[in-house]
Amino acid sequence: MTIFGTRPEAVKMAPVIARLRESPDVRPVVVVTAQHREMLDQVLRLFGITPDRDLDVMRHEQSLFDITSRTLERLDPVLADLRPAMVLVQGDASSTFLGALAAFYHRIPVGHVEAGLRTHDKYRPFPEEINRRLTSVLADLHFAPTAQARANLLQDGIAADAILVTGNTVIDALFDVARRPDVEPPPGLPPMDGKRMLLVTTHRRENWGEPLRQIYVALLDLLDRFPDAEVVFSVHRNPAVRRVAVEMLGGHARVHLIEPPDYGPWVRLMGMAYLILTDSGGIQEEAPALGTPVLVAREVTERPEGVVAGTVEVVGTSRERIVERAGRLLADPDARAAMARARNPYGDGHASERIVAALRRWFGLTSERPQEFVA
Repeated sequence: MTIFGTRPEAVKMAPVIARLRESPDVRPVVVVTAQHREMLDQVLRLFGITPDRDLDVMRHEQSLFDITSRTLERLDPVLADLRPAMVLVQGDASSTFLGALAAFYHRIPVGHVEAGLRTHDKYRPFPEEINRRLTSVLADLHFAPTAQARANLLQDGIAADAILVTGNTVIDALFDVARRPDVEPPPGLPPMDGKRMLLVTTHRRENWGEPLRQIYVALLDLLDRFPDAEVVFSVHRNPAVRRVAVEMLGGHARVHLIEPPDYGPWVRLMGMAYLILTDSGGIQEEAPALGTPVLVAREVTERPEGVVAGTVEVVGTSRERIVERAGRLLADPDARAAMARARNPYGDGHASERIVAALRRWFGLTSERPQEFVA
């Protein structure tokens, strides 16, 4: 049984569900918590996934307490009814930890997709760092996307034979969508006419308030310095983000506030961008596969592989730092090209195959351990 509730989780679980459906001796059951309803549903449609159970926990401006109590309450009877052989959870959202916790309460084994990411700062990102660390304690199988993630798990005391380095399933999904000829960029984009697109997303809870304002003032500074730059900002639906974005950026002629696109058009948009400024985790993995440099508006990242490879740079939320680093890429085409050419350390498009092979081995359907991903 797979449990997820957000768009990033859905994107990363879609290839696993597809591979499980191809396996004749495994039947996947899809359960969604749906705490991000609109963004989740568009991904489900794109990948042809119909949930077997929909917990529908989303409420307007819900708190972490709301999500926690409703998710556990609604998962309990589902697990009691289905009694799956294993529960698969993905990443670090609240639904990840809560799905693993509910499975533990029912004594059901847990497999954790994208296991082992760490910042070692429990409040950054919040609450994701604690979600993934607690999930690691509960999980029986750990599908680490990179060698660094495996090293983190080993440091936490996880047994080596319970860990498999798979690559990240988001690269499987990205390659799938990028190959589709009928996927267009989102409608309503301004004509670039030779201008350079600075693509922006923000949503992290630890950035709410003054950090968001610092990021948005930096964008205005960059537009003043570079007349050929256009900001395309995919504005998260959370009111804590949206209110500030509209207030500070809504009136600028070269700032285009758009609704979060469906995943297919989003992939096209990332490929069109000159550079991306984001506090997202998944974009740090996706954009390098498309040759687009990423500046991370956070103080720390749990994905250091992209930084080491040179395709990602952590710039924090300081106005001055963002202007300096983004300005360097906008002013120096060679610096931008060097980031764009850096290798992608996050996957080869076969992570989901490795995960399903490991699950079949867990259930005794094969004795062969799958080959691990090597960057």
